[in-house]
Amino acid sequence: MKCAGNYNCPVEATIDLIGGKYKALILWHLINKTLRFNEISKLIPKATPKMLTQQLRELERDLLIIRVVYPVVPPKVEYSLSNLGKSIIPVLDAMCNWGEGYLDGQSCK
Repeated sequence: MKCAGNYNCPVEATIDLIGGKYKALILWHLINKTLRFNEISKLIPKATPKMLTQQLRELERDLLIIRVVYPVVPPKVEYSLSNLGKSIIPVLDAMCNWGEGYLDGQSCK
């Protein structure tokens, strides 16, 4: 987890935690249910497996998600929001609402 003393602004801290290429999308998809890697991959098809793995590891490192490995063959790994991750849901909801308004105001050119 990153040290809070490294930031001059709370917005900077928030962006650092969820500002990765796919981090906000991963968190968004984990709001309502626990997902496995392949399920997340299907929900974010533009993410390469390498990039998705990197983003998941960073979210886990920053304690925003929980990774559970089950001792079965084949391996089973599930991801879910931690309590800290759940605390960011209002931010994600606000991003969604803003994005809907933005998209509604755009016209195809």
